[in-house]
Amino acid sequence: MKEKNIFIAECKFWEGKKAFKETIDQLLGYLSWRDTKTAIIIFNRNKDLSSVLSQIPTATQEYLNFKQQLEYKSETGYRFILHQNNDKNRELYLTVLVFEVPK
Repeated sequence: MKEKNIFIAECKFWEGKKAFKETIDQLLGYLSWRDTKTAIIIFNRNKDLSSVLSQIPTATQEYLNFKQQLEYKSETGYRFILHQNNDKNRELYLTVLVFEVPK
């Protein structure tokens, strides 16, 4: 049987930077060493999407496992490199996508 990576993602409503960092904690807690691709999908019900979008890079860069922000051609998406919780040399890709949803 061949080893395969599983794509793991979390979907959340935006509740601020603290909750976003807790989502990263939650997501990294699911990953094994083999898992290198992951995503957070954010749904925003706030009226100020620009404010939400401006907080995501900062919150991710403040995160202990942060290594690098990658170029990502999207007005409402970001791509980052983080390291695994138990191995600073094992990198993983985190894609964050934000969607505006009506109340």
